[in-house]
Formats: sequence, C-alpha cells, structure tokens
Amino acid sequence: MITRVEGAYLGAVRAFQNPMLDLLHKRHAPLVVSLLSLVFTAERPSVPVADAHTEVADALDQLRAAGHGDDLPVGSARDLCRQWADVGWLVRHVLDDDIEVYRLSAHAVGALEVAGRAGGTRARVSQSRVRTVLEAVERLALDADPDVMVRIARLDTEVRRLQEEIARLERTGQVDEVDDEELLEEAETVVHLVRELPADFARVAESIKAMQRDVVTALRQDARPTGEVLREYLRRGEQVMDATPEGRAFGGALRLLGDPQRLDELAVQLETVLRHRFAARLPSAQRTDLRELVRRIEQGLDQVFAAQREASYVITAQVRNHDPLRDRQVDDLLRDVMTGMQAWLPGSRRGQAVAPLRRLPVADVEHLRRTPDDLRPPQAPDALPDWDDGGDVSDTDARAWGGPRYADLDAHLVEFAAGSPQVDLAAAFGAAPVELRRPVDLLGLLEIAHQRGMTESDEVVFVDAVRPDGTRRRFAFGAATTRTREEGA
Repeated sequence: MITRVEGAYLGAVRAFQNPMLDLLHKRHAPLVVSLLSLVFTAERPSVPVADAHTEVADALDQLRAAGHGDDLPVGSARDLCRQWADVGWLVRHVLDDDIEVYRLSAHAVGALEVAGRAGGTRARVSQSRVRTVLEAVERLALDADPDVMVRIARLDTEVRRLQEEIARLERTGQVDEVDDEELLEEAETVVHLVRELPADFARVAESIKAMQRDVVTALRQDARPTGEVLREYLRRGEQVMDATPEGRAFGGALRLLGDPQRLDELAVQLETVLRHRFAARLPSAQRTDLRELVRRIEQGLDQVFAAQREASYVITAQVRNHDPLRDRQVDDLLRDVMTGMQAWLPGSRRGQAVAPLRRLPVADVEHLRRTPDDLRPPQAPDALPDWDDGGDVSDTDARAWGGPRYADLDAHLVEFAAGSPQVDLAAAFGAAPVELRRPVDLLGLLEIAHQRGMTESDEVVFVDAVRPDGTRRRFAFGAATTRTREEGA
C-alpha cells in the first residue's frame, strides 16, 4: 500500500516529467527562457525555421562576446533548436506555402509565463483578487443550485441593489471615484489572467493535434470492416472539437469570445482603462498586455481553428485514401523485412552475395472462381414490338421544330445591315421573317454575334418570338450590336 509520502513523491515525479517543468529544471533554463521570449513574441507567434536559427545564433554570439561563454551549451543554433523541438518546447509546422516554421508549444508558453511572473511583479492578496474569487464562487453556486425560489430571491436582491444605485446617481449626479491603488490592484489581476491566455489556447490546439495523431494511429491499426471504420472516424473528424476536454472547454469559452461585437466592446473598455491616470503607474509590459488583449484573443482563436481544420482534413484524408487492412499488411511486411535484416546482418560479411528472390510467395486467397461466366445469353432476346408514332411527320415539320438555321440567320443579318458594319440584334430579329423568329433562332442569332464580337449596353430590349404552332413568347436581354462579318472575312 502506498503511503502519503510515497504518493506525494510519485506525484511530484510525474509533475516534473512534464516538459514545462522540465524546461525550468534544466541547467540552461535561463538561456532557453530568454532566447524563446526574444524570438517568439505576441506579434510573431510563428517564425520560419531558417530565421529562428539565425536569430538564436546571433544571440549566442552576443552572449559569448559579453563573457558568458562558459554558461552556454555546446552546439550550433540549429542543434539547439532541434533539441528544443525533440523535448517538446518547439513545434515544427509547415504552412500552406510550404514554408516550415517553429512555434512555441503549450509547455513552453506555460514555462515562459511562470518565469515572467516569477521575475516580475508578484501577485498580491488584494481586494480585487479576493472579490474575483468571491464573485466566481457566487456565480458557481448560482449556476449549480437548481432551486427556482432561491434564484428568484437572489435576482430580486440584485435588482433592488441596482435600483438603489440608479436612484442615488439620479439624486446626487455623482459617481463614487475608485482609489488609484484599488484600480492598480484590479489591473494587476486582469494582467495576471491575460498572461495565462496564450498557454490556454496553445493547450487546446495541441490537444486537438494529439487527438488527431491518436485517431490516425488507431485507424491504421484497425482491423474492422472498412465501411464501419469510415463511418466512425469521419464522424470523429467532423466533431474534432468535442473529442477532448480542452476542446469542450474552449467551445464554452467561444460562445463568449466568438461574438465580434463583444470583442469590439472589450477593445473600447480597454482604451477607457488605458486613458485613466492610474494607467501611467502601470509598468510598460503590463500596459502592453492590456493593449494587446483583443489581438491575443484573436490570434488564439485562429490558432485553435487552424488546428481544428488541419485535424479534420488529416483524418478525412487518411480515411479516404488508406485502407486499414492494406496498411496493416504493409506494416507487417516491413516489420518482417526489418526482422530478417537484423537476423542476417550480424553473421554477414562485407561483399557477401545475397540470394535473390526467385519466386514470389503464394497469395493467401480465400476463394477463386472455378469456371468463367458464359458470355453467350441462354436464349435470344425478344423481338422489339412494333411502335406506332401516331402518324407520319414531314421533313418540313421536323425542320420547323429543329435547331437554329445559322445560314439563313447569317444571310438575314447581311441583308438587314445593308452594307453597315454594325447591326442591332433586337432590330434584326424583329425584322426577320416568321420562320426565322423562333425562340431557338434568337439563341442562334446571339451565338453568331458572340463569335463575331458583341458590344453590349445597359439598356434592356424586348423581342417577340413565334413558335412553329403560332404561339408567341416575349424575351428580354441587354441591347447589343455585332459585326455583319467576321474579322478577316
């Protein structure tokens, strides 16, 4: 049975296996924190790999020139960045334009936030922080209590308090000013919460990516029927945001942050805070955090949405383009090959000949057709029945209901133009004989005009077409003119 001391020790061991605490526990943790905070900023969350290597190399050269060479790790900037990526502090990502970039992992963001708080202003037990806790507990109790009468009583109390405040303001016309020290405490509480947002967004994005890797791995190892696999994993790909606790929590926060009007109101409120006289007493870093709050929220939302889109695309592409059974057979074959190589290499000599594979293994097929199908039908098909079309159709009637008469329409255009290089289509169609004023002939006339070059205008014209049975139909189209002959004719 595990004692309390042993349980506490094992819990601490597991905690220090987290890459965030591992980063802060390393010998060169100050160097890692400083370089990552310089290369990756709120304005530049992603940095091209080549640029990151160059900037880290320049920073190392400056530190060596300043006399800190003994405290620096051995190796190039490229090697350091690769080590940081291997231990989970950096994440390599390929953008749509095939540019490979680094970005901070959620563990690295959390470590930088912890280091920033430890090296900056310490959070104090203030009225603002206590009020934040009390309001959060009150809201939690209100949401958790299903008693209708209790909720009504609390709302009545809140309404009376607000009405008394409104009456006091109407009576006195004065707003009670809050002391600058109290405003500073509230601002520090807000900054403390703001600095945790980037790590929260990064954790959501990485939880989605981890779920994506788990789904793809499980899909490759799944031996169920393909149709069942398709249905399950396509459904998980569509509901990727609900597949992790972080994603579900983010979905609740998105209902508050996803409204552009709410973000605009937040920006206006922050401008009001920064214009107040107490804001001048805030450190520049805290003023920057408040000023950049809306943009950091938007960047975090974009980061999560990009991870969601990528996960859905990867899962869907994996399902559509890969057969789980076939991939499993290929993995087994490659594993057999590697096992054979490992067994053969220790006893082999340099230049030793390898016996070639002279025949392929026999395929394990469950069933083969024993006799081919007879392509000849067992009996001749039935004779076609006689068809009575109800009467003979003359060639004249068939032509009347046929397609456009391009040659006649071309000749009519030339005749109507009377030597003019341009001709109005609506006027030419209206002046045509009845047999050339069918709806299909109007379409043929527009085709001829399009081939020769048509000049359109904003005016709308109307023409009357006549069907072979004498019925009429009116058409409207943009007024246009065309040449009577093609260029070069």
